[in-house]
Amino acid sequence: MSQLETPLFDVLLKHRNRHPIQFHIPGHKKGQGIDPAFREFVGDNVLSIDLINIAPLDDLHSPKGAIKEAQALAAEAFGADYTFFSVQGTSGAIMTMIMTVVGPGDKILVPRNVHKSIMSAIVFAGAIPIFIHPEVDSEYGISHGISPEAVEKALNAYPDTKAVLVINPTYFGFTADLKRIVELAHNRNIPVVVDEAHGVHIKFHDDLPYSAMEAGADMAATSVHKLGGSMTQTSVLNVREGLVSAKRVQAVFSMLTTTSTSYPLLASLDTARRQLAIHGYDLIDEALRLARDARKRINQIPHLKCAGKEILHSSATYDMDPLKLLISVKDLGITGHQAEEWLRQNANIEVELSDLYNILCIVTLGDTKKEVNLLLNALGRMSKAFDSEAAVTETVVNVPDIPALAMSPRDAFYADTEVVPLAEADNCICAEFIMVYPPGIPIFIPGEIITKENIEYIQMNIEAGLPVQGPEDTTLKTIRVIKERKPII
Repeated sequence: MSQLETPLFDVLLKHRNRHPIQFHIPGHKKGQGIDPAFREFVGDNVLSIDLINIAPLDDLHSPKGAIKEAQALAAEAFGADYTFFSVQGTSGAIMTMIMTVVGPGDKILVPRNVHKSIMSAIVFAGAIPIFIHPEVDSEYGISHGISPEAVEKALNAYPDTKAVLVINPTYFGFTADLKRIVELAHNRNIPVVVDEAHGVHIKFHDDLPYSAMEAGADMAATSVHKLGGSMTQTSVLNVREGLVSAKRVQAVFSMLTTTSTSYPLLASLDTARRQLAIHGYDLIDEALRLARDARKRINQIPHLKCAGKEILHSSATYDMDPLKLLISVKDLGITGHQAEEWLRQNANIEVELSDLYNILCIVTLGDTKKEVNLLLNALGRMSKAFDSEAAVTETVVNVPDIPALAMSPRDAFYADTEVVPLAEADNCICAEFIMVYPPGIPIFIPGEIITKENIEYIQMNIEAGLPVQGPEDTTLKTIRVIKERKPII
């Protein structure tokens, strides 16, 4: 087969053109039974391929035809042995990945700045997370990746580790020396699984960091919809067989995936793969040109600073994706949240995220010089608007200590619990997740011992306007804890 082909999309069009009489779900029957206003908006074409896993269209849970062919082409494009399509987002792929390599009581090394889906998977698996502090950037106040040195130290301390998880690239586009991490783990016959949610495109251009598969990782959950041109909620799970069984992956994947898979979403994966494989280099090349120009011009705007390769100085910041524009606004005398609001209200611009010191803007295959110029113009106007308040501001990086784990996250999640005032929860065992999102770094996970210092850290984040998420009490006046008040260890 050729990367020019789209077997799944083609079979859907062929089936649609037969105009079969449908006595199966979905009940809207090619749009005839759907709300007219919605049908007029989305159009008949997409509704005509909103079908189910009847024989001519193959079945994602047991692919033997068009889906199998589409996944094989994706594996070839990504350099994997096997690729599995996910319509459960990268979260579903991550959960499949983790539950494939660890089970009850198994230890898995994970960075502390993990996405909440990783912690959810660890709860489901009954595994024990061994956290590694990511490197923290003292200038921008963000978390980077984990270093090979930190991984080696953790593997020596926990020789019974069953798997290592790495975020590559990070949300902000920075990568660690993944090849070295893989080498360290593989020397101990330990699989390396990668949260590659923000790295679908890096395989397709020489000026970008190497991908998880190129680094020799065993699995990578790769979000195609974020930067690869497919529809929201679509991702792939790339697998290198050896330390991991593809049949085991398929079994776990089927446990976590809806049986009513969306064929428009699957078709968008098939066609996005074709575009990346055939035209990816040229499209990414243009996006890189736009991003480099934007970075240069942002750094010429008074009081703003856009991170570049000058901050690559360790094995935890080994390389970067230039398409991520991390823009520090702290010297304007405002927070990233204020900058986000100003851009929304004054320039109709929406950014990817904001935090205490920065905003993050992403240049993709879908951008042109027009959009970039609008962003640069808006940033220039914002700089002038706050010029009177501008002052060099010191970045205060306050990373809380990782709390001691008193019981497995799964045991804590299902234990008998009670609600207590947060201010009085010191020395209790947490029974819920508390994290700053985005990007979702846990402050507490179920099973960890609550400390006074981390209670103060939560209150500091609230006062700074950072979105603290996870607990049942959204006001964070109370917290759910294990009824056993004293730590187990």
